[in-house]
Formats: sequence, C-alpha cells, structure tokens
Amino acid sequence: APPGVDRAAIAYDRPMSYTLADIERVKLVVGLEVHVELATRTKMFSRAPNPAHPEFDPHASGHERAGPGPNTPGPNTPGPNTWIDPTVLGLPGALPVLNRAAIETSMMVGLALGCEIAQTTKWDRKSYFYPDLPKAYQISQYDLPLCFDGSLDVPAVDAKGQIDFEQPPTRIGIVRAHLEEDAGKLLHELPGGGALDATIADYNRAGTPLLEIVTQPDFTTADQVVTFCRMLRNICRFLGASEGVMQKGHIRFEPNINTHLTLRDGHVVRTPIVEVKNLNSFKSVKSAIEYEAAQQPARWLRDGRVFGPGTKQTRGWNEHAAPEAGPGRGATVLQREKEDAHDYRYFPDPDLPPVRIDEAWKAGVRERIPELPLARFRRYMDEFGLGPKEAAALIDERDVCFFFERSLSCMEALGLSHARAGKLAANLLLQSGAKRANELQREVHELGAQAEDIAALGVLREQGKLNNQNVDELFGVLCESPTGLRQPGESLARVEEMAAQRGMLVVRDEGAMNAWIDAALAEQAQAAADVRAGKQAAIGRLVGAAMKHAGGKADAKALRE
Repeated sequence: APPGVDRAAIAYDRPMSYTLADIERVKLVVGLEVHVELATRTKMFSRAPNPAHPEFDPHASGHERAGPGPNTPGPNTPGPNTWIDPTVLGLPGALPVLNRAAIETSMMVGLALGCEIAQTTKWDRKSYFYPDLPKAYQISQYDLPLCFDGSLDVPAVDAKGQIDFEQPPTRIGIVRAHLEEDAGKLLHELPGGGALDATIADYNRAGTPLLEIVTQPDFTTADQVVTFCRMLRNICRFLGASEGVMQKGHIRFEPNINTHLTLRDGHVVRTPIVEVKNLNSFKSVKSAIEYEAAQQPARWLRDGRVFGPGTKQTRGWNEHAAPEAGPGRGATVLQREKEDAHDYRYFPDPDLPPVRIDEAWKAGVRERIPELPLARFRRYMDEFGLGPKEAAALIDERDVCFFFERSLSCMEALGLSHARAGKLAANLLLQSGAKRANELQREVHELGAQAEDIAALGVLREQGKLNNQNVDELFGVLCESPTGLRQPGESLARVEEMAAQRGMLVVRDEGAMNAWIDAALAEQAQAAADVRAGKQAAIGRLVGAAMKHAGGKADAKALRE
C-alpha cells in the first residue's frame, strides 16, 4: 500500500485464477488535464516578466524582446533566475496581487469551451514541498473555480485523419478550468549536458499564469484525445490566450487513463487510474494512452490492484524504452503514488480577496472572442467550396489562417468577389506556398511574401496575365524579394512590373496565338487527327506543344479554348 494508506481500505480483486483469455472486452476510459501557460505580459501574482509572453521569449531575437529595465532580458538569452522578484520567491513581506489580464483571458477560454463563469471565485493554497515552488505551496483554486460545467464537441475523424461531419461528434464534458501559478524548473544535469551532483532550481517560469482545464472521463479512444488536444491548442492560440508552442511547455497534456475489463464470468474490473504527466506532443499523447490501454489488463493480472482510494499512480513517458512492448517503442515509467485532494491541505489564501464577476464584465469579455477555428473550417467549405483537407490545412495554424484571410481581404480590395478571392488565396497558399514551406520547414506566412503580394498574384492570374507556371515561379521570387508595399493597388502594379521584366506576362495577341497553334498542329499531326475524330483527350498534346512554342508566354486555358 502507498505510505499512509490502510492496506485493508484498498480494493483488491484476486486474479490468480484469471488469464488474458478470460478478458472478453477492454473498454478504454480517459479523462484529461491540460495546463496552458497564458501569454500575459506579467506573471500571475507579480509584475515580474512572464516567459510565456512573446516579448520575453528567450529564443526570440534581440529586437523582439523587451527593452532594458529591471528583470527584463537583454540582447542575449537570459540566465536562470532572471525573471523573478520577492513575490515569486515568496520572501517575507511580499504579497501577491491578482493579474486582471490572466483572469479575463481565462474567462475567454472558458466561454469558448461553453463553461459557466463563476459569480464568485477565490484562491486557495495547495501545499507542496518541492524545490521548484519556493513558497512550499502553490496558489490555485479548489472549490470555487473560475470556469466550470462546459463541453466541447469533438468531431469524428475518418480513416485519413480528416474531419467527418457525416458522423455524430463526441461531446466531451469540461469539469472546470481554474487559474493557478506554474512552478519553476529543476535541472538535474549541467546545461548542455554533463554530470551534476546537485539539482539546479530555475525560477524563471515560477509564477507564470497557468490555466488548468479538466475534462470528464468521456474519451474512449486515443484518437479522440488527440483531436481534442489539437482543437484546444488551436482555440487558445486563436484567442491569443497562449502561443501554444508545445516544445516550450506552453501547453502540457496529462491523460488520466484506466480500463474496464469485462470477464467471461460476467465480472467487470476497473483498473487503477494512471496519470501520465507533462506530455508536450500529440504523438506522445497518443502513444502513452495506447501503451497504457495495452498494459493495464496484464498489470491487473500481475498485481490484482483495482480502482479505489490510494491506487492512482503518476507515471512519466519514456519514448525510448519499452521492455514490455519490444524495442523502438515507448513506455510509461512509475514516478510516484498519486495524492488525493485532501493530501494537498487546501485552504483559502488569506492574502488574496475573492473575485466577483458581474454580467457586464462577462459580456465585455465575450465580445472579444473571435470566430473560432471549427466555425472557420465550416465557413471555408461553404463560402469558398474548399474540401475538408484544404479547409483543415488553413485553420491548423493560427498565423497561417490570419495570413490567408489577409490575402483574401486584399484580393477583395482589388475587385474580386469574396468567394473567388477565397478560392484563389487558398489555392496559392496550399500549392505554391505549401511546397516551399515544406522545403524550408517553415510556415507559409514566414516565407517572405506579403499578403498584398499573394493578392496581386491571384488577381493577375484571374485576369489571364499570368499562367499557372509563371504564378508559381513569381511566388518564389516574391518570397525572396517581397514588394514591401502595404497598399494592394500599389503591390499589384509592382508585381505586374516584375512579371513584365522577367517576360512572364501572357501574350494575348491573336496572331501570336494562332502561330503557336499552327506550329503545334503541324508538329502533332496525329493528335490533331485524333481530336477531329472525336478523341478529345488528345487535345492535351496539342496544348502542350503550343505552350512549348510560346516559351511560357501563353495561357494554357486560352490556348485550349
């Protein structure tokens, strides 16, 4: 039994007479805890800079960071314990002060998840005795969370991983979303590697506003969990609540996993819950859940432990070792027996007053919520005629989505209809843009071309002044040498000039087109005869030959006509 737990109080089933063959059905049950670092400029209870805010990103270039000042980073990556103050360190006499921006940002996330917003919420001390929490407690929320009783509909996904609206979604209940402060980091080896006989405590992250979102145990597959995680990350990014960079710990997933085993004799056994801590990739979320789903039945046969008080475990994910699953597969590793709520000795924080939220405050926050990703997904298919794959690609990253909508807006300013502009902008970004983004391992909006340049390309193509080949080539030129113009009309004139200088503009001269066609007919006599005989597929050879004679100065569609 775990320390302090009466062995007799733990429910044990005696599986000695059972084997794997006796387990007729395994039902996976998963709940999820998600920790989101909010991108406010300062920390939750102090004015110290928040490393989750882009301005203080230690990986950003110097000009993107804050200017000189107390506790602000300079031109080089700051060292440990730079963004701290007496409140973060819990020094005597230092008192916490609430961060209003963090409260309002959390309310936005809660409203986006369909949560109720508390009329009164308060702050509690959660006792920890860890070196990464210098106060020996964490300021959190216990019985009166800021957001509660919400839900998120997770759409079904087909075999290709695309959203399938033909199938009913799965509603995932949101138990609560409460605000707290993050802990610091403990380093057990020297930066850059190397042995260390001590532990380094870095409190830069300590005090960062942390929104913990807790779901009901409504998931029954690992793929459902991953879809939810993707949706939640995207919602937080679209709201501006978090940058959501998982490699930097901005969002961390902790699935709570157990199984219900139906035995041949009719008994149903519930295995103990395993909480897998601090997963920071969708791949590790899926792998950890699938590993536990496979291992828990065999674990029950070995130790007989079933769901009950004192049986929950905290485990970590090691993607490099899986003795039970074979080489090359990851495994969960036991860290500790999990405490129950009473072990944390919650009590109201005497230094922080309760917060009362009226309807006017909630209404003001609700007005700031933008159109959310799933709504955009549906709209892009309805308004622009995009397929699910194309619409999903546009909403998958917030900045790509905003870049697409800026390009669309610039095309409309140049006279294209809304529907046509959306289709053209999507085609340009998902074809010419995606190809280069994949090659350079960047996002489309980071390639260099401006939204005004993309709009100019789309309009010139729509006007028949550029063919598809030259559009793609000029897209690459604009990535390397953007116009630098922020007025769509000016950018259009400059892009057309660039195309003319490179001999890319389509020749509309009827005489020239007839000459290219005559040359193609003479060169491809058999293809011409096939077309005259009714074999329309053969016209492709004629168009190709005419394009070759045109030297890239013709439009294939016009030649085909």
